[in-house]
Amino acid sequence: MAQEGFKRKLTTIFSADVVGYSRLMEDNEEATIRTLNTYRNSMSILIEQHRGRVVDTTGDNLMAEFSSVVDAVKCAVEIQRGLAERNADLPEKRRMLFRIGVNLGDVVVEADRIYGDGVNIAARLEGLAEAGGICISRTAYDHVKKKLELGYEYLGENSVKNISEPVHVYKVLMEADAAGKVIGEKRKSKRGMALSIALILLIGVVGFAGWYLYIEQAKKITPASIENMAYPLPDKPSIAVLPFDNMSGDPQQGYFSDGITEQIITSLSKVPYIFVVARNSTYTYKEKPVKVNQVAEELGVQYVLEGSVQRSNDQVRITAQLIDAIAGHHIWAENYDRKITDIFALQDDIAMQIMAALQVNLTIKELGRLSAINTNNIKAYEKYLMGHEHFWRRTEGDSQQAKKLAQEAINLDPEYSAAYQLLAKTHLDDVWYYRTKSAAKSLKKAEYLVQKSIDLSGPDSTTHEILCMVYYLRRQYDKAIAEGQKAIDLSPNSAEAIFRYAHALRFAGRFDEAIPLFKKAIRLNPITPLNYINNLAWAYMFNGQYEKAIPLFNSAIERNPDYFFAYLGLTLLYQLSGNEVKAREAAAEVMRLKPNLTVSKMEKGPVTKGMDRKRLMEALRKAGIPD
Repeated sequence: MAQEGFKRKLTTIFSADVVGYSRLMEDNEEATIRTLNTYRNSMSILIEQHRGRVVDTTGDNLMAEFSSVVDAVKCAVEIQRGLAERNADLPEKRRMLFRIGVNLGDVVVEADRIYGDGVNIAARLEGLAEAGGICISRTAYDHVKKKLELGYEYLGENSVKNISEPVHVYKVLMEADAAGKVIGEKRKSKRGMALSIALILLIGVVGFAGWYLYIEQAKKITPASIENMAYPLPDKPSIAVLPFDNMSGDPQQGYFSDGITEQIITSLSKVPYIFVVARNSTYTYKEKPVKVNQVAEELGVQYVLEGSVQRSNDQVRITAQLIDAIAGHHIWAENYDRKITDIFALQDDIAMQIMAALQVNLTIKELGRLSAINTNNIKAYEKYLMGHEHFWRRTEGDSQQAKKLAQEAINLDPEYSAAYQLLAKTHLDDVWYYRTKSAAKSLKKAEYLVQKSIDLSGPDSTTHEILCMVYYLRRQYDKAIAEGQKAIDLSPNSAEAIFRYAHALRFAGRFDEAIPLFKKAIRLNPITPLNYINNLAWAYMFNGQYEKAIPLFNSAIERNPDYFFAYLGLTLLYQLSGNEVKAREAAAEVMRLKPNLTVSKMEKGPVTKGMDRKRLMEALRKAGIPD
């Protein structure tokens, strides 16, 4: 029975998102946000000119609807051609390419929002498109095939998650010489149709359940090649948890599926008997039609977990499947239909099912550590998830929003310890990114909040990580090292915990111990954050291994030509090694990026123990950093 207040309609759904958005944000957040806003504004104008309506702009996604399929496809083509011209003026690494999917389908309407399979299919089509390309469904193709000066390539039937029937996909060919061409399309012969009818009869005879099992067993997953692994396989079960797909039909619900994914990664990171790839690396595959063997080979793991989340009012449906990528088959799969209030126990159950499938036996104490959710208030949990999503973006605006949402979560549940941890992290970011007027006050606030979390739920890996940062920012290195060691004792597979511990050792001047830990963090986070690479370079530099530091600094700059910390490192390195010309070149880039920076400001920051502080500051002055 239809729900009161809802109606349905047939409409054309247009879905677009950025290719490699996480990489662009990691390289240069401010430039990426500026470009995204500029491009989205241009797209919105074109959508309006083609009689369309922008429905939503969440993250790097833009969703619109049109009453005409022809208008939607024409608009998509004009957008891609216009963006191609704009991108031509940008350096190759800063170009922002979109994928676009167009579908004609039935949707549920609630106020100004649209939901349902029609929306999901458009999102899947977009995921199948090439960078700068457009994919449309057969329902859309049938309406435009003879009405536009375009060509089309039939890409066949594609099975997409949580859609029962395969989707017929067409790639739009925008080149002038492709107009009127249809490549790859073959209609079924009478014999093929007869076989299809026979197949349907067979399904009826055998029964849905039996046929489903047959199909599942018949599915083939291309095995990953151990020889093609980017990294040697660890000597224990290794797993990458891909971002669970948001199948709710509402892009704004993405934070919920991301939260479930991150919770599973966090839980698994506490188990010492397995190897778990960090969130930063697996999230580079978000909403991309990647193959399991590709993921396994690029990340150097044997097992891959994938799944989806569909939320509707107070119900949630989660599917999860664990795949042995080397053997090329599933080893565990499950569907869960639960009340939203059961989500806390459900995430723990998934983590324990994975342990069982990997034949990892845990003690009662270890099982108790798996759970990291310490609230029963679903609204507070949602505020926390939304806040955490903003926190990961690391921009000043997002940091303020994360603060606001963390405080709202605390207001809803004053005993929600994870919300205090999130709020503490935002105050630490104020120190790292020079956003605070008083670093001492921000550190004091962060310490108070993390202590409040400990008082409520006891210490955990995250509280020790935060205290580790607080102490080394205060130059209390022995305390920082002790907290870092406690963090990795509780989460031995956490790349972030290992990185923070290595960071503390680096500031303490214990470079020989820090360097292998930085490398271990990088292995757990193989699509490596720039700050991991940068800190390994600083450790090499202060250890006198300049020849190893220089290529790492240059690698960071190659990924982000505006990466301040790498230029600062090169300034010191070249000045200390006697190459004053290159030192001044690097210093000029430092001042380009931070024109108000002075040596006196630098003196207030964390200092590496054992290094001649006066010598370092004097080197910066000689290179051209003002006093």
